[in-house]
Amino acid sequence: MTEGVFIHKKVDAEKGTGEMEEVTLIPIKEIDIKLEADLITPDSFAGKSAEEIGKLSIWQGPKTYPLSDFFEVIGSAGSSAAETLIRIKGDAMRVKRIGEGMSAGKIEIEGSAGMHVGSGMKGGEIVVNGDADSWAGMEMLGGLLHIKGNAVDHVGCAYRGKWHGMKGGRIVIEGSARHQLGGGMDGGEILVEGNVESFCGIRQNGGVIVVNGSALRGVGAEMAGGTIVIGGKIERFSPGFEYLSMENKVTLGEVELIGEFKKFTGDYAISKRAKGALYVSADANPDL
Repeated sequence: MTEGVFIHKKVDAEKGTGEMEEVTLIPIKEIDIKLEADLITPDSFAGKSAEEIGKLSIWQGPKTYPLSDFFEVIGSAGSSAAETLIRIKGDAMRVKRIGEGMSAGKIEIEGSAGMHVGSGMKGGEIVVNGDADSWAGMEMLGGLLHIKGNAVDHVGCAYRGKWHGMKGGRIVIEGSARHQLGGGMDGGEILVEGNVESFCGIRQNGGVIVVNGSALRGVGAEMAGGTIVIGGKIERFSPGFEYLSMENKVTLGEVELIGEFKKFTGDYAISKRAKGALYVSADANPDL
């Protein structure tokens, strides 16, 4: 991950000093109606045996069922969330809210993850070895969400009807993301190795978004603060941004940018007091 527009010096969440106990969840049948699995967290599993974990209730539609109706549970959790590793062996695209609100520990998914993975997480680490559905890391407060595939819409966003999205932590996406990445973002970092589509950083107030690839349109729309970096071409540039300077050495927290960038500020289409910073690759956008 050192090629392209950025080098990120640190991608791992802070680990505890103790050994982790592992709980393995193996899907045992096809899931039709999606599961609401906010209980799949180190916090919920901590101090429990495999039998106790299997008895935890999980929602499917209007009813609750034991977790063991859908997963074989192997192993016991650690005495605390920080000492607990949850490994999901298989695809979990129809399992929503994995890791929601977790404070410590680690979850590793050996496939894709359903909607709201890592929503509101406060600490610890989630690794998704496949893709992630919409709302990954929604209103995240801390920790690391590492998606090794692609993500869909609303990564790190505020939920519908709210103004404030991700406030802390780090999201790393090795593939691409789609619409409204970091919408309403107040803090933290989102790093995308691939491309984004429409309205990246819409209503952003703080934090850092770095996209190695290109963007479709509406980057930074209604942005009041924070920083966005686009390493590829922006197809349709937002009209409310003003050019400030050419920059060739930029460090943003743990991220070091590579190459020459045109720096803009805005979005002045919304407020004349806007303080958003938008860095755009000079080579990929000679017309700006």
